[in-house]
Amino acid sequence: MKLFVVLACVLAGCLAEKPHPCKSPPLLTGALTVSTQNEKLWVYAKYLYDAWEQRIRLMELGNYQNTSFTYDVLLLFKEAAMYEIDDKAHTCKKKPLKADFHPMEIPINATLVGQAVLGSSSGPGEGLLVNTWTGNLPGNTGRYLTTFTEFGCIPVNSMSQTKEYGWVVTGFFNNVIGISDPGQLNPPDFCPTEMTANGEQPEDFTSLFFKLQ
Repeated sequence: MKLFVVLACVLAGCLAEKPHPCKSPPLLTGALTVSTQNEKLWVYAKYLYDAWEQRIRLMELGNYQNTSFTYDVLLLFKEAAMYEIDDKAHTCKKKPLKADFHPMEIPINATLVGQAVLGSSSGPGEGLLVNTWTGNLPGNTGRYLTTFTEFGCIPVNSMSQTKEYGWVVTGFFNNVIGISDPGQLNPPDFCPTEMTANGEQPEDFTSLFFKLQ
């Protein structure tokens, strides 16, 4: 009986433990959607994320200012280079990457808003335990509100303030730990080794991605 009481107290203590900032697994594959408050931009994208080598690939389908687009970009932060890839046409442009790599994580100075269950807590497997955090964007340019899973620290959704778009909402889904085809994080053979003369970054989700980082 005493052992049962001790175990119950330990379990209660674990459940009552306050959530702490966390960092997502270093290798992730999944999909995301992005929408903006001013309705200028909507995006569906598949992503590959490698925090160890600081590489991200985004394969996008979206609409920017009432114009549809598809876009495939490989971001290599260690090399400060980005590759705009068209597999069907076998064309590729290499441009300077003017951004720092920021891992998927909850900043250490973030403030916990609360913990909740997405779905239902009535039965096993019916809900997902998540933590929501808030804080200031770099340079105090606005606020962010982001939600990660309690177990695994997997991103669920995020809201950020921007001057150009208003609130930007990003939702993550179909996340899988690991990368089944690491070759997709290397430039294809038909990509050039030299930078393209025009180094302007595109005005689509990748451009917005840089701003939110």
